[in-house]
Amino acid sequence: MKILQFTIPVAHDKSVIIDQVELPYHYPYLHRHKEAQITWIQQGEGTLIAGNNMHDYAAGEIYLLGANLPHLFKSSPEYFNPDSGRSVKAFTLFFNPDGVLSGLFDLPEMKAFKIFLQQHQQGFKVPEEYFNEVSQSMNAIKSSHGADNLMQFFGLLKSLFSINTKLEPLSTYGSIPAITENEGIRIGNIYNFIMQNYSEAITLEDVAKAACMTPESFCRYFKKHTGHTFISFLNEIRINEACKKLIAHKFESISTVAYKCGFKSITNFNRVFKCVIGTSPREYLDNYHNNVNSLTKIAS
Repeated sequence: MKILQFTIPVAHDKSVIIDQVELPYHYPYLHRHKEAQITWIQQGEGTLIAGNNMHDYAAGEIYLLGANLPHLFKSSPEYFNPDSGRSVKAFTLFFNPDGVLSGLFDLPEMKAFKIFLQQHQQGFKVPEEYFNEVSQSMNAIKSSHGADNLMQFFGLLKSLFSINTKLEPLSTYGSIPAITENEGIRIGNIYNFIMQNYSEAITLEDVAKAACMTPESFCRYFKKHTGHTFISFLNEIRINEACKKLIAHKFESISTVAYKCGFKSITNFNRVFKCVIGTSPREYLDNYHNNVNSLTKIAS
């Protein structure tokens, strides 16, 4: 995948960079940087693209993204409406274990933390039960200064390292080819085009034209750099949106959701849904309701 390479501004007096943003929507292009990052979504929702995989994200979630992992927090379409009144808010920490912190990570006492970060290069979502501990550690870094700032950062690493549940990687794709800025913008535009038009009858010719490529060249380019075919990526986008609509209960039937997400046949929708999610749409809804009911009983 051709991704926009970012250089995170490094303060001369800090080893861990703090970035608090409040904007109409997240940065719209796929990008990567040499720093690992920990992002706390405080407001907003949408789709996280990490490497070759997609995930829903929502307010209150925390993600670790490994160094040089291509990623994009794509805000939901309504955030791009100038009159929506919506905005996103996120708190991110950037750090480079192989940069100014390399000496510390090479200490014998830090070996376990270094291995932990290497093992989770593809990133992960912090489990909900660890949210309070990790968010408190992030806030402690934000409110500290000098040497105490670094001490609080080690406390955050300890919180992450202490997670004893299985952490699923955000991405399953391997190495990413070299990049240029123009190519990063191109792949970002391709993603934007597909995500904004998934409910319509998008053809290969349509998306190739948006990328200023021939259909044949686009197919090779997209498969080589994402691990997806155009159809498989489009299907994942559509099913991802279908899942959101199903659990939001805003539509009368499963078939209505299917058509709203660009499927022209309920049979095809059911087949693709099961291929992507592993269950039928009805089973997915039943499982969701059972989980909600279980949580309600526990809370009461």
